[in-house]
Amino acid sequence: MRPEFLKPIIDHIGGTVVECNTAYDGERNETKKHLKTLEKHGWTKYFDVDLMDKEGPDYKLDIPNGKRIKVDYLGKSFPEYNSVVVLSHFKGHPMGGYGGALKQLSIGFASSYGKAYIHGAGEPEKKWTADHDSFLESMADAATAVHNHFKNHIIYINVMKNMSVDCDCCSVAEDPCMKDMGVLISTDPVAIDKACIDKVMQSKDKGREHFMERVISRNGLHTLYEAEERGCGSTEYNLIEL
Repeated sequence: MRPEFLKPIIDHIGGTVVECNTAYDGERNETKKHLKTLEKHGWTKYFDVDLMDKEGPDYKLDIPNGKRIKVDYLGKSFPEYNSVVVLSHFKGHPMGGYGGALKQLSIGFASSYGKAYIHGAGEPEKKWTADHDSFLESMADAATAVHNHFKNHIIYINVMKNMSVDCDCCSVAEDPCMKDMGVLISTDPVAIDKACIDKVMQSKDKGREHFMERVISRNGLHTLYEAEERGCGSTEYNLIEL
């Protein structure tokens, strides 16, 4: 999603774009490089942008009922915000199976260290080697913590366009495999992700099986049901078309 596509939404609410450094090597894993990348792609041209973990220390958000992790490491400026619109490009993902609202809540808000901590299920040095389901359950823990932090001051927008089986974070992502399917909005992160998955599954698009193979092969639905178990939202929903 290009900044021009999101500009009407962000301008309407007078929002600040928030981001954190990545846990993998590239152009966004260090503050200096990341700020240049944000400028290169036009984000700082249009919006106030806060790279929340541009400096430490990280903000620690307790997860008292966490199944895999008991604390979430977020960007330092996280507590400065009292409301948030979670804008997600819904697509596949090489590790999580799919990327949507729950991934944005967990990996998106986490600092660079926090991302490694979630991936490693509490052991950041194992960020690429941890037990896979433990990683997914850690995402559910972190997502629930952030969702509960904002309580009734959070809304989710999932954009179903340019849907590849790969994430935007991939250096060479596979081309989109499905036609655009619209925009979903909800106050429930579990429901909106489940609705997106259902729309893909119910589609007659020829790319459906390829997309769902990525989701299922990575056990992506496990994150949904784990988040529901934690009270983050519900997989039952009403889909209202406007």
